[in-house]
Amino acid sequence: MRTRARLGMLAAGCAVTALLAVTGGGTALADPPPGVAPRVTDLVGAGAGPTSSLYDQLASDYDAQAAGRPRLYSWDAVNPATGEAGDRIVTKAGCPALPRPDGTAAGIAALTRNEPDPAAAGAYCLDYARSYRARDASDPPLAPGGVAFVDLATDAVTYATRDAASGGSDAPPNLSLARLRAIYQCTVTNWKQAGGLAAPIHAFLPAAPSDVRSFFLTVLGAGGTPLVPGSCVSDLGGTLAENEGVNQALNDPDAIVPYSVAAYLAQVYHSAACSVAGCPGNPVCRPDAAQNEFGCDTHGVLGLNEINSSAPVTPWPAPAGPCPQCQINPGFSKPFRHFIYTVVRYDAATSDHIPPALRTVFGHGGWVCTSATAAGDVHEYGFLRDCGMSH
Repeated sequence: MRTRARLGMLAAGCAVTALLAVTGGGTALADPPPGVAPRVTDLVGAGAGPTSSLYDQLASDYDAQAAGRPRLYSWDAVNPATGEAGDRIVTKAGCPALPRPDGTAAGIAALTRNEPDPAAAGAYCLDYARSYRARDASDPPLAPGGVAFVDLATDAVTYATRDAASGGSDAPPNLSLARLRAIYQCTVTNWKQAGGLAAPIHAFLPAAPSDVRSFFLTVLGAGGTPLVPGSCVSDLGGTLAENEGVNQALNDPDAIVPYSVAAYLAQVYHSAACSVAGCPGNPVCRPDAAQNEFGCDTHGVLGLNEINSSAPVTPWPAPAGPCPQCQINPGFSKPFRHFIYTVVRYDAATSDHIPPALRTVFGHGGWVCTSATAAGDVHEYGFLRDCGMSH
């Protein structure tokens, strides 16, 4: 783990005081700090929720070393102070307000609207999008007028159930893809049918537009078409947050829910516990100098499980205590592993089609792919760095 004082590393020197005042001494917030309006030359992005905290940290560390370069900013998928989705944000000074992009699809849509920055010809109000999935048929092509998907790292998704320390689960510790599909189609409704104890299955999904939900259902579907969950599956009326095991509905021996492995690793081994009992609503925590600056430990009662007889984490079983060497298992079931990407406008003048300013940050030879600080960030937010190739 790093030992630097993370809370002193936001882009604006006085921003931390303002942020802590907003949260009552809680975790540092993300987005551009209050009172900071990104300039036309700054590099500003938005999009996928599961990667928000990683990009917040990358931006914080990059800006601490900026020394006159354009700064890097990342708007979270939801308001980091209130948890509100879809509030209106001004991405750069002078740009029109737009609904905050919540998720991969919304981020790419906002990027490809090509909203011009009124302060400078040829500049845009959004420079990149965070993507939790690979390019699909709905995205613009890798061609003039289109976009490039730039590899950043790898995540994985597995199923989570109540852990032994919280009372255990009636589910088996390993399921096949076929069994997971049957559970979420509601053709298997009792854990005994899936190799567990005789008890009804309570299947949950994070509420749309969760990227974890979308990825998981796509893997369970056929030919790239997402599975349509059966009527037995609940997202608690559109309120269940992704990658949070603190919801009381999940404190159930029969519950099952998909979970990002990177999020779990970041939460359990690198993040501060919630400072409010039960961690309700928008989580608040107080990280120390060795913990992740962004995001709280919200794994709650949940533990990860194997899929297709492969472990999601190495070493396995994942230890309860500190584990600086813990990471996503590179041999985890392939359908459930995937890249995360930075999506940028296609540039015909560069060999990798990444615009020069963004190439300096996200390209194969850029800061994110070569810096030891960035490598530490990627690891401590749970991902495996695999960086810089464009598609």
